[in-house]
Amino acid sequence: MATMVQARPFRPATRVLESILAPAERRALRWFAAHMPARVNSDHLTLIGFVSMIGAGFAYWAAKFDSRALVLVCIFIALNWFGDSLDGTLARFRDQQRPRYGFYVDHVVDAIGALFLLGGLALSGYMHPWMAIGLLLAYNLLATESYLASYTIGEFRLTHFLFGPTELRVLLIAGNLYLLYKPTVHLLGRTVRLFDVGGACGIGGMLLIFTITTLRNTAKLYRGETRR
Repeated sequence: MATMVQARPFRPATRVLESILAPAERRALRWFAAHMPARVNSDHLTLIGFVSMIGAGFAYWAAKFDSRALVLVCIFIALNWFGDSLDGTLARFRDQQRPRYGFYVDHVVDAIGALFLLGGLALSGYMHPWMAIGLLLAYNLLATESYLASYTIGEFRLTHFLFGPTELRVLLIAGNLYLLYKPTVHLLGRTVRLFDVGGACGIGGMLLIFTITTLRNTAKLYRGETRR
């Protein structure tokens, strides 16, 4: 007779969300959760966020042929915020949390969504493909460190230096709208793509955060487990 494997006790990591927009975002998400129809659940919202990120990637690709598709990218990014940010809030509001399932699915969805978004950006002509690949690699490096810290330290940090996913979405939307009017900038006597400059800053910023958090968490774990 097959035996059921007893699931080990699971203790969710402490969420750290300290960003510029976090207070206003929490109020907005609680309002949405309180007014969400009963037939809509967290899985529906996760699906909205996932499909929206894929849509944003295809819209970036379409912008290569018609720059007005950048407006569509902005709409998809806003929908991604709605679904991706509200699914967990709704589960907590209704006391229907599934911590293991939610953590796993959310981050698998995020990984696939980042691939589509940056893949579309690489095909858009507004960013060099290698710059988009560099962004994806830096994002995955930082995400991996975050997941390892969640397991080993019990802290899941969503933001760094008052900057998090919501601020990044706002910045990306502003950049997309600016691209409609001026896709290039002058830097050091050369004309370069605006999003290449932004991509280089993004890669540098994520690598810097990765380095700081890795050193900090390594030191914390070392101190906690070194025998005196």
